[in-house]
Amino acid sequence: MTQARSSNYVMSITIIGALFFIFGFVTWLNSVLIPFLKQACQLTDFQAYYVTVAFYGSYFFMAIPASLILKKTGFTKGMSLGLFVMAIGSLIFIPAANTRAFPIFLLGFFVQSTGLALLQTASNPYATMLGPIESAAKRISILGICNKVAGMIGIFVLVELLFSDTKELSAKIQNLQGAELEMELDILASRVVTPYIIMAVVLCILALLILKANLPEVNPEDDAAGEDHSSAKNKTSVFQFPYLILGAICIFMYVGVEVIAIDTIGLYGQYQGFDLKTAGMFSIYSLIALSVGYVLGIATIPKYLSQRSALVISAVLGLVFGVAAILTSGWVSIGFVVLLSFANSLMWPSIWPLAINNLGKFTKIGSALLIMGIVGGGLLPLAYGAIADATNRQTGYWVLMPLYLYILYYSLKGYKAGKA
Repeated sequence: MTQARSSNYVMSITIIGALFFIFGFVTWLNSVLIPFLKQACQLTDFQAYYVTVAFYGSYFFMAIPASLILKKTGFTKGMSLGLFVMAIGSLIFIPAANTRAFPIFLLGFFVQSTGLALLQTASNPYATMLGPIESAAKRISILGICNKVAGMIGIFVLVELLFSDTKELSAKIQNLQGAELEMELDILASRVVTPYIIMAVVLCILALLILKANLPEVNPEDDAAGEDHSSAKNKTSVFQFPYLILGAICIFMYVGVEVIAIDTIGLYGQYQGFDLKTAGMFSIYSLIALSVGYVLGIATIPKYLSQRSALVISAVLGLVFGVAAILTSGWVSIGFVVLLSFANSLMWPSIWPLAINNLGKFTKIGSALLIMGIVGGGLLPLAYGAIADATNRQTGYWVLMPLYLYILYYSLKGYKAGKA
């Protein structure tokens, strides 16, 4: 790193950590909002998981535009713009709640995640290039803890706000119909208004702080950034990096398994006989499991464990815990679904540096391709929901098995495809 970057390293990591906190706070609220909207808008499981389609779908459509925006703005201004867009998405929840219109809620999710796509496209390579590539997984793990702690806080607060009287409310709704039912559901939907107004204000404040922070700009096309870009010098297209393309598919699979493990556990808990408020808290346990995995990653990568080895172990654990969750019941099965998040914890920080290493001038567009893979978090939970509706919520977890098998393939062979 240059002297200027070294002197600003702590400040840069702190601010990027705050951004990852925002990622977590916004993203993991979905695990609470899915069962909430299922009740408030009277949806099936399959319909409820359109929340993940709207939220993660924008990553696919907006990642390339985001990379083009970053070429014009640079990483730091791009991060600030992303926060402003997220604030707009948060405000859309106000008319959505006032009309109890599920499509407007989906629009709010889409706009929010459009801002997140811009933030992710900028912040992940920024964090990767702030130091040596060999320790990138450690840095991303540290930032991941910020992400998951925010998720725990957000889930706890939102569950208290939305589900504080869940037993009485559910019993009351079951005994209502017609205009009385519609009125009660309107009151229920209105509970999201205040939290999302507060969120919009906070996002705007953070956007302004980023603009004033004078973060050091990193240039991935500059050899002085500290990477060997020799493998990119003679390339004319980002598609000439097979390990990157396979890595984008791996991100698709990984985000799918992570979102399924966390965003389905609330409804799955109800299937196992737990009440709505208790089941709503299960995703906090999943985020704790993720955080424990991140701490282990910080302690072991790269000193005792390579990024690739961590990915191999994670994929194998995912397969084992997934099968165990399907074959058990009650608290034991819930425990194995929670452990899926532990298995998933080191996947993102391991896949990202393996896929983006040595891209040189293609780093920003390569980052965009990886961000496009996040759409797996929208499509794959929908597949789970379809299976759950057709069979049951436990059988739906079989969808995880081929996903973990692909991640295992990438960790063994795919990461080196096309490398000299």
